Amino acid sequence: MAAPRPFNLVAELTYRCPLRCPYCSNPVDHASLRDGLSAGDWTRIFAEAADLGVVHVGLTGGEPSTRSDLEQIVRGAAAAGLFSHLVTAGRPLAPERLTDLHREGLRSVQLSFQDATAAESDRIAGTTSFAAKLAIAEAVRSLDLPLILNVVLHRENLARVGAIIELAKRLGATRLELANVQLHGWARQNRQALLPTREQLETAATVVREARSQGGSMELVFVLPDHWSERPKPCMGGWGRKTIVVAPDGLVMPCHEARSIPGTELWTAAERSLRECWEDSPGINRFRGSDWMAEPCRSCPERERDFGGCRCQALHLGGDAGVTDPACALSPARASLIAARADAEADAEWIYRGTTIPGE
Repeated sequence: MAAPRPFNLVAELTYRCPLRCPYCSNPVDHASLRDGLSAGDWTRIFAEAADLGVVHVGLTGGEPSTRSDLEQIVRGAAAAGLFSHLVTAGRPLAPERLTDLHREGLRSVQLSFQDATAAESDRIAGTTSFAAKLAIAEAVRSLDLPLILNVVLHRENLARVGAIIELAKRLGATRLELANVQLHGWARQNRQALLPTREQLETAATVVREARSQGGSMELVFVLPDHWSERPKPCMGGWGRKTIVVAPDGLVMPCHEARSIPGTELWTAAERSLRECWEDSPGINRFRGSDWMAEPCRSCPERERDFGGCRCQALHLGGDAGVTDPACALSPARASLIAARADAEADAEWIYRGTTIPGE
C-alpha cells in the first residue's frame, strides 16, 4: 500500500536526562543508545520531513537541552519551515537559553511537572527540579510563547489532580495534559508501583469535569490509561500513518517503542533518506493499514479508527505483536490485561530510571 502523508515528526534528540522519573517512556537500555545524529544530520532530516508533508516537529528526548547544539537544531527546523515544539523537563535548560532558542525559531514549549508541590514533584523526579521548572514557565510566558504543561498521573499523584490544575492556571498554561501513565519503557518495569485503582481514576475524572465546567481559556486534556479501558487507542494515530519517530541513533520508527518488537526491520536516517525509511522500511510497513490484521480486528467496523490499538502493548501483555491490543474487550489476549489490573492493589516501591547527564 502507498505510504500516507505524515504530519508530525518526533525528534528524539537524546536519551540523556538528569531526571529519574520511574515512568519514563525511554528504553530501559537507554544508556547504550548514544546520540548518533549531529545538528547537520537533524537539519537534513527536517528538510526531508518537510518534503514528505510534515508540518510539526517535537524536539524531545530524554532532555533536549542536554545537547549543546540545540540552537543549531532549532535553526534547522525553522529553515525547513517546520513548527518547532520543545518538550522539556526544565533542566538543565536556563531561561536565557530559552530566549536564544526563541530567536532561532522555537514556536512553543511543553514543560513537564511531576506533581503540584516541590517536595512531591522532586521526589517523583528523583532529583531537585521543581524550582527550575517554575523559572522556565516564567521565561516561556515572558516570551509570549504557548506553554503546555504535561503531568503524568499515577497512583502517587492522582489524589492531587485538583492542585495540579490550579498550578497550571497560575503558570498561565494554554493547555494542561493530564496523561494517566501508559505502561511502556520504565513504567512497565514499575507497573505494581504506578498503576492506579479504578476508584482513584473515577475520583480524578470527577475533579477534571468540575474544572472544565468552570470554563476558562486553558485546554484541559485527561487521557485514561489503557489498563482500565474497554476500547484501544490508535497507536500514534495509527501505525505508520501520521507520525514519524526518529531516535537519537537515527532509527526511524512509527512509535517510541517499536524497536522492542522482535523481527521488526527498521531503517536508520543516518544511512537512508527519511522518505525511504517512511515509505519502504519493512518494519514500518509490517503493521501499516489493516491487511495484517487477524480476527476480531479484520471484520471489526472500528478497525479504521483504532487500527488494532498498540502493537507494543499487544506484545508485552499478549505475547504477540500481531494480536488485537488487550485494551480491547474483544481481544483474545484480554485476560492478560485483566490479570494486570491486580497490580493496582499491590504494595510496591518503584525503581527510578537510570540517569544520564551531559558528558557521560
